[in-house]
Amino acid sequence: MRKNAQLMKKTVFFILFTIAALSCKQKSDEVTHKHTNALIHETSPYLLQHAHNPVNWEAWYPDVLERAQKEDKLLLISIGYAACHWCHVMEKECFEDEQVAEIMNEHFINIKIDREERPDVDQIYMDAIQMISGQGGWPLNIVALPDGRPFWGATYVPKDNWIKSLEQLAELYQKDKPRVTQYASDLANGLQAINLVENDRDSELYSLEQLDAAMHNWTQYFDTFLGGHKRAPKFMMPNNWDFLLHYATTTDKPDIMEFVDTTLTRMAYGGVYDHVGGGFSRYAVDVKWHVPHFEKMLYDNGQLTSLYAKAYAATKNELYKDVVAETIAFVKEALMDQSGGFYSSLDADSLDENGKLEEGAYYVWTKEELTRLLGDDLEMFQTYFNINSYGHWEEENYVLIRDKPDEEIAEKFNITVPELKTKINECLTILKKERNKRPKPRLDDKILTSWNGLMLKGLVDAYRYLDNEDYLDLALKNASFIEREMIKTDGSLYRNHKEGKSNINAFLDDYATVIDAYFSLYEVTFDEKWLDLAKNLLDYSKKHFFDSASGMFFYTSDKDQSLIRRTIEVDDNVISSSNSIMAINLYKFHKLYPNEAYGTMSTQMLKNVQKDFGRRAQGFANWLHLVLFQNQNFYEIAILGGNCQSMGQQISKAYIPNSILVGSQKDGNLELLKNRGASDKTLVYVCIEGACKLPVTKAEEALKQL
Repeated sequence: MRKNAQLMKKTVFFILFTIAALSCKQKSDEVTHKHTNALIHETSPYLLQHAHNPVNWEAWYPDVLERAQKEDKLLLISIGYAACHWCHVMEKECFEDEQVAEIMNEHFINIKIDREERPDVDQIYMDAIQMISGQGGWPLNIVALPDGRPFWGATYVPKDNWIKSLEQLAELYQKDKPRVTQYASDLANGLQAINLVENDRDSELYSLEQLDAAMHNWTQYFDTFLGGHKRAPKFMMPNNWDFLLHYATTTDKPDIMEFVDTTLTRMAYGGVYDHVGGGFSRYAVDVKWHVPHFEKMLYDNGQLTSLYAKAYAATKNELYKDVVAETIAFVKEALMDQSGGFYSSLDADSLDENGKLEEGAYYVWTKEELTRLLGDDLEMFQTYFNINSYGHWEEENYVLIRDKPDEEIAEKFNITVPELKTKINECLTILKKERNKRPKPRLDDKILTSWNGLMLKGLVDAYRYLDNEDYLDLALKNASFIEREMIKTDGSLYRNHKEGKSNINAFLDDYATVIDAYFSLYEVTFDEKWLDLAKNLLDYSKKHFFDSASGMFFYTSDKDQSLIRRTIEVDDNVISSSNSIMAINLYKFHKLYPNEAYGTMSTQMLKNVQKDFGRRAQGFANWLHLVLFQNQNFYEIAILGGNCQSMGQQISKAYIPNSILVGSQKDGNLELLKNRGASDKTLVYVCIEGACKLPVTKAEEALKQL
């Protein structure tokens, strides 16, 4: 009994102690965070950054929009992303301010949106602000009617102007609602009109002569000395250089090839490339690719991995091979989740030595630091990376930039190129070790399907053209992650994933990029599992995204909430448009499944957008691959036999953009693989629209037929 009493006392004491501890923790949390809003329940790091603002932020959900209409309260929609510098500035100046929050909470229902999670909403309101003001950017702030129709917008706004604007807008809505409603209706009609795509059934397909003329117009913008376009800031635009590489090699245009080579070399030499840790920043603010906007995005690095791998296959330039290897190493180290998915980005800002958030603080160097760290190798390093007026950024800081090839610097220091590279790599290793001691940039650790699709394609291309098995292992791990975590039981996709949670239905770019990546993975593995998954996703897209009236694909599924419009995305920007990727997917699947309507759909999509190619080819760069596919021979390469894998590897190392590759150890299910096998040898068939040349038994013989 006495033992039981003592045990009871201990138990009661433990319970009381636990309650007290929890109470203290709760009070501590309340002190740490004076305010908490509905964003605390989200998984997006960008939304969570705002979860303790005094503003009563909510995420974009149907019930929030319904409540706005019931209460007849204006929507204040603020859109940004985790790596956005000016988003952080406006948060600090406005959204953390209690005076500002009081006005916002009184007059508006405030919605925060991560543009990377909800590009469907972002597209519409970005078009709106460009119609209102002629320019756009992030943070993107929109005031809309309770039903979501916008009537006012701005990007970054300082506190005093923000307060004044919001007070005037609230007053205007109260005193002159009909005028506001009419303006919003007119703007909504305009948003519908600019998104219309005509179903052009009468025009002839774009010809090579027309393409050459369009290319002539485009070349007027080339910066032939520093690469890229004649402007600042300079964006990497992977789809531009990817198409120009394709065009230059298949139409024998050495001047275009020289421009591509200049561009890729200058980008790799520039400060926009992280020489210490690998990987590319977002863009350069100047004309020489020197000072970047320091945020690092998965989608840039995935696409650039593909681009440099293809360029290496076409040129055998070792610089391009190094860029691929270092970029993949960066992504693996900084952006890879243990599950096999890839995170979204690293912030541009990080804490400097004074504990203040500064853009680029993690990446820049002072001459004093370099002198202390590099000792006797400083002179060579300074020459190599321009620790001089050419490489100086601001204050005491330098951003590493190259402007001379290894051979020229090796000659100056009277050493061999291998000796130079060894010395420089030793210096970079020292700098990386030192940099790792600095506070790291903030990580956006949400996983987005479309960006993972782009990175998966990059890994597949790196394996294909550089023949490194590690890249295939990474690709298979990521492909399995997408299959396991992002594909639902009904065959649809999720858009987002974090810590085991996914809650947003995928958009067209998610489907298009994963289909492309899975198809490419099939080409290097001949594992029909990936081809079947790709085809299932393609057929799902046809059923739920295709618009028979325009012959194009909507950005959103017919299963999703209806917005002001269902966007049709056709312009190729920093990422290729979802419709252009889908049109190329359809074209390739037509080669394997000729009895389905894939080819007809692809051709019609191309016809619908080709009228704009001559005026602005660079804005349709990914579409232009289809012009070459339609006007030149496009090869289906079929390999059958016990040695199909090895033969496939030999052939796929060659840069042949106008081809697809299929293979099997014995007669397969695809039309191209039926009744063509031989029991005692491996045969390669080079085919055009299913009509094949005589089979050969060696890779080099097959390549000659191309």
